[in-house]
This record gives sequence, structure tokens and C-alpha cells, in this order.
Amino acid sequence: MVLTYYGKACVKVTQGDTTIAFNPFGKGVGDRYPRFGADIVLVSRKSSEYNASENMSAGEKMPFVIDGPGEYEVGGIFIKGYGVPNPENVSGPHNTIYSLVIDDIKLCHLGGLQSSTLPPDTLEQLGEIDIVFVPVWKGDVLPPADAYKLAASLEPKLVIPLANGEDEKDAPLATFMKEAGESKNEWVDKLTLKRKDLEGKEGDIILISPGLS
Repeated sequence: MVLTYYGKACVKVTQGDTTIAFNPFGKGVGDRYPRFGADIVLVSRKSSEYNASENMSAGEKMPFVIDGPGEYEVGGIFIKGYGVPNPENVSGPHNTIYSLVIDDIKLCHLGGLQSSTLPPDTLEQLGEIDIVFVPVWKGDVLPPADAYKLAASLEPKLVIPLANGEDEKDAPLATFMKEAGESKNEWVDKLTLKRKDLEGKEGDIILISPGLS
């Protein structure tokens, strides 16, 4: 499995011939935006920062788009979406958290989560998680210290903060890493891993550099 990060909440997951795109953003959100062929697109919020599925078609790949809570099966991959309401006094589209298993690895993407807590039934249904993607950027997502606490409470093997920039002085990421007790940021361009690579991991943090390559 190969994990690539494009900025904001956009992550590409590639396993063999299958490509899954989480939350592709479109023109106007950034100077550049992701364009590639995906089999499945998962949309956490119905806004331009998350739902540019029209850019995820290439060649023979025409994505199956999921944009809300429910249980889905696409090409043998089982996906669950969990709706999470915004905190009180917070406007805008509600958020959907997604979990799925691919190559015997369970992924959970928190999308553009703004709430620092999850409903008890959602926590129960999520169960054991191998990798969690958590939003850590300036904007309408939960505060970075709360982001770490929530990610850690899910007890994943790996935590991947979705941080838009690589500046170690960037306030949200610095706060997140301080809460985690990490003093140095080490980045990878892409993350390639198999099930065996998760052995012995307990909430390890990995930073993937955002890019459009």
C-alpha cells in the first residue's frame, strides 16, 4: 500500500490496481490541485475543499463517489461512513468519518472534523484502527491539541497528521507535536507499508509531505 498526501484532507491510497481518494479539493482552494484517476472517492464534507470528484477521472478510471454516512461495498472493499454533527454554534456542512480495510490494514480518515469528541456509538463501531488520518491545519477543523488527544484515544498503530506545510514552526502542527511529546518533525514524501510493518507500532506519528507529484 502506498499513501500520498496532497494537502488539506486529500489523501491517495494505492494498492495494486486500486486507487482510493479521500477528499480531493478543486481549483480555487490552492494554487494547484490534485488530478489523478481513482476508483473510489470518499467525501467528508460537501464543499469545494473536499468534494472535487470531477478531477478524479483519468483513462479508464471513473470513480464511485461516496459523500455521506452509510455502509458501502465497492470492488470488494467494505467502507463505513459515520456522520458527526458540528459542535454547537459551528455552521457549515457536517462531517463524515470513513473507515475501510484494504490489504488487511484498517484505515480511518477523520475528514474535516470539528468536534473534539465522537459519539459513543461511533467509537464502538470504529473498533480497532491501524492508521488514522487527522486534520491539523489552520481553519475550520478541531484545535490541534484536541486533534492529537482524539487520535490517540482511538489507539491506532500509526497517526498521520494532515498538515498543509512542512514548517516546523507552523502553529497547528507545532502544537500537535508538543501535545504528542515529539520534539522533532521528520517527513517522508510517500508512505509505503504492508501489514507486517505495523507490528510493534503504538500510536507512532508519521508526517507525509504534501505535494502534487
